[in-house]
Amino acid sequence: MRALARGRAWSVPEELSARVPAERRGPGLGRDAVRLLVSRGTEVTHHAFPELPGLLRAGDLLLVNTSPTLAAAADGRLGSDRVVVHFSTRGEDGRWAVELRAPDGRGTTRPRAGGPAGAVVELAEGVRLVLEEPLAAGSERLWWARAVASGARDGRVRGGNALGGGPHDGGAHDGDATGTDATGTDARDGGAADADARDGGTADAGTRDGGAAGRVVRPSGVADVPGLLRRHGRPIRYAYTERDQPLSAYQTVFALPGADGAGSAEMPSAARPFTPRLVAELVSRGVQFAPLTLHTGVASAEAHEPPYPERFAVPEASARLVNAARAGGGRVVAVGTTAVRAVESAAGADGIVRACAGWTDLVVTPGRGVRVVDGLLTGLHEPEASHLLMLEAVAGREAVERGYEEALAGRYLWHEFGDVHLLLR
Repeated sequence: MRALARGRAWSVPEELSARVPAERRGPGLGRDAVRLLVSRGTEVTHHAFPELPGLLRAGDLLLVNTSPTLAAAADGRLGSDRVVVHFSTRGEDGRWAVELRAPDGRGTTRPRAGGPAGAVVELAEGVRLVLEEPLAAGSERLWWARAVASGARDGRVRGGNALGGGPHDGGAHDGDATGTDATGTDARDGGAADADARDGGTADAGTRDGGAAGRVVRPSGVADVPGLLRRHGRPIRYAYTERDQPLSAYQTVFALPGADGAGSAEMPSAARPFTPRLVAELVSRGVQFAPLTLHTGVASAEAHEPPYPERFAVPEASARLVNAARAGGGRVVAVGTTAVRAVESAAGADGIVRACAGWTDLVVTPGRGVRVVDGLLTGLHEPEASHLLMLEAVAGREAVERGYEEALAGRYLWHEFGDVHLLLR
């Protein structure tokens, strides 16, 4: 996204990449040992993150993402080549959207071409990953793939439609696949998307009761990918980090394990600096928390593509908290861009949030605007990142530009272990 940089080139110096978590930068430091940039319009102030409770007020509501981070990177072989598979999003039929990467010899990876269709990646425990089709037409970075358990025959398992997790219609791809949707709801003939899907909103899976976003069915012969990742996976790591970190370093204080093993390919990192002590202080000052869930897919670290459809849920209790806070004059502050995407997907044109679960293809832009969110706590994004459009939608372009000028001048740190930015409308 180049809107922010239009007319003024800027880039992030390499030395401003946060290479290790805050608590590993020196003795006695905790997760909250990061800096907090605060933008109120074009007014910018500088703080330590533990000062956050003094910057909010009683009646404010923080939206927090409960999605846990998966150990989503796994080693494999494609023919004679070593590859690293980034497992991104699980479709309703058990297929996964995956990205193949090439090891770079330094413990991280570099981009590589995806595919071709029919290629087989050999994983641990004899699991084979069969690449079937690109996730999106015109882009071969992410592929729909089927993980086949050891001993299964050529990857021909009886599955269902790949619901909504990609832009295609989820049809079967070989004669051994059935045409039955894993959720029992077909978006073409009964699981109608809500009205927001027609104007850039939610690709709803047909549920409005705040329940699980579709039950994953694993047919006979389909490998247990969450189990495989628990045993053999590791967190996704990019070249700007210094070394591997344990999975615990990528979990936020709000993360809750999903019953079906679902989670995020990459950490909802805006919430990382929160500690139990800070949460308790916020609650004691009258700030409330509303949990919601959005399972994030793999970011396009080099291409900076906009997000594709992701699975989310806004429960009834959280919807009520949002509506009550707004009615009472409190501010609704999203912790992370994922929280914005989830709550705005559940908000109607009237600004009322209703319990909702399913898949969202919403991309928040200044043109679309926000219906619910009054503020956003987020990390610092690179100039090409599509997330900057969301920041502009919340706070306005001038505020975002001014904030980033201050962040660069003040030597703030970027990426998932870096400093954070609070934007208030």
